[in-house]
Amino acid sequence: ILPQLERSLKRIEDSTLGQESEEDFGGLFSDIDLASPKLGKTADDKNNLISSVLTALNGIDFGADEATQIDILGDAYEYMISQFAAGAGKKAGEFYTPQEVSRILAEIVTLGHARLRNVYDPTCGSGSLLIRAANIGNAVEVFGQEKNPTTYNLARMNMLLHGIKFSNFKIENGDTLEADAFGERQFDAVVANPPFSAEWSAADKFNNDDRFSKAGRLAPRKTADYAFILHMIYHLNDGGTMACVAPHGVLFRGNAEGAIRRFLIENKNYVDAIIGLPANIFYGTSIPTCIIVMKKCRKEDDNILFIDASKEFEKVKTQNKLREEHIRKIVETYRDRKEIEKYSHCATLQEIADNDYNLNIPRYVDTFEEEEPIDIKAVMAEIKELEAKRADLDKEIEGYLRELGIVE
Repeated sequence: ILPQLERSLKRIEDSTLGQESEEDFGGLFSDIDLASPKLGKTADDKNNLISSVLTALNGIDFGADEATQIDILGDAYEYMISQFAAGAGKKAGEFYTPQEVSRILAEIVTLGHARLRNVYDPTCGSGSLLIRAANIGNAVEVFGQEKNPTTYNLARMNMLLHGIKFSNFKIENGDTLEADAFGERQFDAVVANPPFSAEWSAADKFNNDDRFSKAGRLAPRKTADYAFILHMIYHLNDGGTMACVAPHGVLFRGNAEGAIRRFLIENKNYVDAIIGLPANIFYGTSIPTCIIVMKKCRKEDDNILFIDASKEFEKVKTQNKLREEHIRKIVETYRDRKEIEKYSHCATLQEIADNDYNLNIPRYVDTFEEEEPIDIKAVMAEIKELEAKRADLDKEIEGYLRELGIVE
């Protein structure tokens, strides 16, 4: 069936030629290699594997109505992407954001909005984060950009399998920082999980780029984190919310990054919240990360909320997982701007200034737990008891050895 399948996929792409959907379907299946040795050594092996997959799909009850069919297909595709990410090692973080993190980001950017006009992800990977934000915010339109051509195709497939019409999404293939596909366009909500501390050109031309020029400094060539952050703010409309994942270094590193951070706080007052996440919740990296939330509509006396959620998770095998109660606590604490001992704190802008615009979470949320004083007498009594038990055990072993004639 392999030649038939190849022809079928080609026909799907060709059916859109000259149509409004041509751009969205062009090259959609270009990364599917039915001749790949990964599918089997011989043509028969490949054929058997593909046939078994199609037979398994044929056995699924997709439901009578189209909406149910799309939900099941979309969920299955999402599951397979997550399983692939789990085994993809270091590269996984480049195309997949764990569902629980996606949900936190999506819920934060949609708070206070019954319906979003649009949502944007400048490093959209396979599109899972973007789709979740669009679904939770009932977004009319979805926009994204992805550098990797294969992952770009995954994102387009993901949109279609989740029932998003080709006319309601625009996913572009290209380098977001070097070749922004969306010009001056602004969006109601911006979400992202950019590659952590990636390199970029930091070319002189960007000193005249409206995305970066107002900050007065460019993000360092070796760590593009603030280049992505400034890019996202540029594309955020005045009433919108931006939430992105970042390594903790963006909170305290100095030099150019320190200058940009100070500009965003002192000059613009854009930083709304910093949320510390547990370590080892992302595929491909075990480092602890944070969520940075920004708004352009903050008032002069608004505080910055710090949440330290790094210690609240469930360990599952080698990965840490955020459960429903952990997600709800983060979102509700952000929504209500609650102060919870050893968990969250609303810091005034003066506090931030007094800390020289360092946003490192431990400076604002004290999670130190005092250890209970050691009862020396109780410890000594326990040691004596263990020593007595060991003496009895030694005598018992010696008795057995004598019976066996091993010792005299």
